[in-house]
Amino acid sequence: MAGKDAFGTQLKRDSNGAGVFVTIANISDLNGPGRQRDAIEMTAHDSPDQYREFAKGLKDGGEVTATINYDPTETSHAALDADFEEDDLRDYQVVLLPGTADEHTWDFSALITDIGDAFPVDDRMERDVTFKISGKPVLTPTG
Repeated sequence: MAGKDAFGTQLKRDSNGAGVFVTIANISDLNGPGRQRDAIEMTAHDSPDQYREFAKGLKDGGEVTATINYDPTETSHAALDADFEEDDLRDYQVVLLPGTADEHTWDFSALITDIGDAFPVDDRMERDVTFKISGKPVLTPTG
């Protein structure tokens, strides 16, 4: 098989700081984590064949971005506003292929760096949310 259908992927938040994760409703698009790594240039006058040389630098857990079919009366959407306002990091999960033998879960701590709401005249209300990961995101088989 060439790939897997992403339908059903879930974004969850730790609702009470004790590992009780609640699904954030009405996610239409989800991206990330988008991990990155710095490259430290080590080039010297005697580098072979005048090619730049690099060493591995610090890693960045990246971001998770979500587009939500926004409903201001949905408690999981209001919780994101509270998460944006709080000073502490919160734990989140992205659950891939939930309820299947192939289920995997990304676990990460993050702060919300951006919330943007859109109210177009001819389409649904949307909310875009960016989660900046602090530390290492961990992918675990959970199926």
